[in-house]
Amino acid sequence: MTHLTPLLDISAARVFIDGVFTNPRIAHPEGVAIHADGSVWCGTETGDLLRIAPDGSTVERMAGTDGFLLGIAFDPAGHLFACDLKHAAIFRFDAASRRMEKFAASGIRVPNYPVVDAARGHLYVSDSRGNGNPGPGVFRYDLATGEGGVWSTAPMDFANGMAMAPDGSGLYVVESDVPCVSFVPIGADGAAGPVSRVTGEVAVVPDGLAFAPDGTLYISCYEPSRIYRLSPSGRLELLIEDRMATTIAHPTNIALKGDRLYTANLGRWHITEIDLSSL
Repeated sequence: MTHLTPLLDISAARVFIDGVFTNPRIAHPEGVAIHADGSVWCGTETGDLLRIAPDGSTVERMAGTDGFLLGIAFDPAGHLFACDLKHAAIFRFDAASRRMEKFAASGIRVPNYPVVDAARGHLYVSDSRGNGNPGPGVFRYDLATGEGGVWSTAPMDFANGMAMAPDGSGLYVVESDVPCVSFVPIGADGAAGPVSRVTGEVAVVPDGLAFAPDGTLYISCYEPSRIYRLSPSGRLELLIEDRMATTIAHPTNIALKGDRLYTANLGRWHITEIDLSSL
């Protein structure tokens, strides 16, 4: 049974940067990722890819798609992959040229979140497909060419945020409409194995995932505005909740930097920072 008394008070969370009046504005961010230099990057409903200084003091527009950016992820070289709802495609931001171009779109309907598997040379992307439309939930593309298609044929119900297992053995995938977190093993030949359920106690609309170095899995919920943590032993606990949905406002994707957890807030115009140092 899930422990439903939050481990952290809402005072452990703060607005890292308020983007209501920044130029550019941080317009309802969904994706968030940490760059190697410590900066926090996010994507917006207007298709802007933004870089926020490590201390949250400034925001810079790096590129854009004129669409609606969902999940984002860096590869080891600093290139960034971004899912775009409007274009039903994955874009790639080149770190050297600073150009953002369409990378892949083969067959995917609602590309939601990318996971870079540099060791195998692949990019995994969840396909949410739309509410009430279960079907194949994970696509795979070649990191060099962008060629690919459906990887896991098992039906998923609104596949959403994903995270690679710390040992690289498979993908953890949120199924928002179940709701649950599932696991898809990666076989020795690279094929997707049978899907299993990790936890089904994440109420009501889980969205994003992020692993800590110790194997703890953090799970953000779009509704209500809360974040869970799942221990390596399988214990699920409520980490923090904002019942007013103001500091943590319908969090979607999440990312870790040391003992700080960052959330994109689709319900507002800011990025939230949560202090985990007291845990």
